[in-house]
Amino acid sequence: MYLSVKGLAKSFGEQKVLKNIDVGIEKGKVLSIIGPSGSGKTTLLRCLNALEQPNSGIYSFEDGFKLDFEQKITKQDILRLRRKSGMVFQSYNLFPHKTAIENVTEGPYIVQKRNKAEVKEHAEGLLEKVGLKDKLNLYPHQLSGGQQQRVGIARALAMEPELMLFDEPTSALDPELIGEVLKVIKDLAKENWTMVIVTHELQFAEEVSDEVLFMDGGYIVEQGHPKEVLRAPKEERTKQFLQRILNPL
Repeated sequence: MYLSVKGLAKSFGEQKVLKNIDVGIEKGKVLSIIGPSGSGKTTLLRCLNALEQPNSGIYSFEDGFKLDFEQKITKQDILRLRRKSGMVFQSYNLFPHKTAIENVTEGPYIVQKRNKAEVKEHAEGLLEKVGLKDKLNLYPHQLSGGQQQRVGIARALAMEPELMLFDEPTSALDPELIGEVLKVIKDLAKENWTMVIVTHELQFAEEVSDEVLFMDGGYIVEQGHPKEVLRAPKEERTKQFLQRILNPL
């Protein structure tokens, strides 16, 4: 187990968004999180690298690193947690005044203080990997949404994380651009990257995931193999959700 999370809870004021979540993330596996809007999916993802700090919960990593959010958490603890993961956001979050390659090299240069020549070579390779070899020197406004999101994926990979986190990576894209981003993520899955993906693309979740987790109302309602959860769910709430998604009329 790469990461075990026990008793994770998160509130915003009086509103309890996550309620006693237990989840395990296997090394080299893909976990997809599905559920209706407001179910806590994105909050759970953001808690995994403390972009949202949990009110309680214990994180235990395979390397022995442990965090208990009911105890005092230091800045160093948070930095160590964040270094483990790369985040890909819904809305790309690229630097608008930097080119594709500058966006990808920024983190390794500035944060990790790595060798400039090595970082540039690595970044070129990553942009080629996501199909943007000929777009290195273009700015975000010169790229389509799908291309910007692929730069975002290359940027996250450039930090050489142990865990990749995707927050609905296709939700801001036009339908015809979704496939190019999903292909990149599928290729990463084939390379055995450890990934957690919040998605509403159910067919993609079935194809790419080792495990699917269905959330509603801040709880994990059901989790298991994609075919079990998506094709033969046990819980009535999961059945209702899938029925509405697959047969909207």
